[in-house]
Amino acid sequence: MIDRYALPELRDIFGERHKLELWLRIEVLAVEGLHDAGVVPDEDFERIRAATGEVDVARAREIERESQHDVIAFLRSVTERLGPEGRWLHYGLTSSDVLDTATAVVLRDATRVVEGELARLAEVVRRLALQHRDTAMVGRSHGIHAEPITFGFKAAGWYAELLRDVERLARAREVVSVGSISGAVGTHANVSAEVERHVLDGLGLEADPAPTQVVSRDRHAELLTALAILGGTLERVAVEVRHLQRTEVGEAFEPFGSGQQGSSAMPHKRNPILAERVTGMARLLRGDALIGLENMALWHERDISHSSAERFVFERALGVAAYATRTLADILDGIEVDAERMRSNLEQLGGMVYSEALLLAMIAKGAGRQDAYRLVQAAAKRAWAGDATFAEALASDPGVAEWLSADEIARAMDLEHHLAGIGVTYRALGLDEGG
Repeated sequence: MIDRYALPELRDIFGERHKLELWLRIEVLAVEGLHDAGVVPDEDFERIRAATGEVDVARAREIERESQHDVIAFLRSVTERLGPEGRWLHYGLTSSDVLDTATAVVLRDATRVVEGELARLAEVVRRLALQHRDTAMVGRSHGIHAEPITFGFKAAGWYAELLRDVERLARAREVVSVGSISGAVGTHANVSAEVERHVLDGLGLEADPAPTQVVSRDRHAELLTALAILGGTLERVAVEVRHLQRTEVGEAFEPFGSGQQGSSAMPHKRNPILAERVTGMARLLRGDALIGLENMALWHERDISHSSAERFVFERALGVAAYATRTLADILDGIEVDAERMRSNLEQLGGMVYSEALLLAMIAKGAGRQDAYRLVQAAAKRAWAGDATFAEALASDPGVAEWLSADEIARAMDLEHHLAGIGVTYRALGLDEGG
């Protein structure tokens, strides 16, 4: 599962060796804190530090097959290399102290990998917005031609949403970068706040201010939900690419390698498979967010109904998010934009996309809104029926002529007028000239 979708650095972060190394680091930091507090004698601390340099993954696995408890197996694999001083390992701690604190490190570091991919995607989209600021195309609502926009303006909308994803992910990383070294039910009865602070400082984490036996799972749900929202953004863009690549539209195309083949049966096919892949992975991320929400409600101070799900969901969600983000960045970095086809499609309706400007021009001259609406709609209906072009229908209608001259009709159907206002969005996003 993860080998296909995750990046190599994520496989290392979620790897078993790294997990056990984190567990050992937490245990040694706790002993160090106890030593500083005068609980662990100097000689015992020095022997522990000297004998616990590396984890024995194979031995921990072997013991776990017998004990059916991963933390106990890990502790036995370490303490069997020690003498009596081994009694100080896990002193005052519970399994969740180790598990949740290590998980916080893993999630923090894995989220940073996703953030790196997201930063690259945002930069690619920013470049598209600038490059195609003036590449005119038709805007669509309900899939139907609406009014003129530019491809850069469309990309600017994506960019704005990606910036919000950047903020959401940074906040989720901060919220989940929280550990707990507080004992069996979180009361610090047998391990002090000073020892906890020493451990967490050594790992670059904050302390959960009100743990139970576990760190509260709303934190993890927030991360998984932020990843799902990121997936929604990725899907929004991917679906747009898929639509623009449709044969009937043909305005933009995802990259297609020289030796790539689109269909096993139809050699002519050039399918948007990468964009479709992103769509599918967004569905996984939404499902994983639901798991995070389900894991919030545990019995009393803790049960382990969340545990089995978390052994899969964190690795999968972060791996899928990183891979999907990278895939979309690759698509947009190599996207082929057909500006001529965009312009041709924009002109396909013979000027009907300027219907609102005509309506407003008549209203400005004194016409009632409903009367002006009926006049413009009547011209559009004649054009749809093939009786005349839209321009001809307007010119020949005495009702229109009552309000608008030929020059005024031409000014209302001016493309530059319709695109002049996109500067508002560009300035708001810092994408104006030199931005």
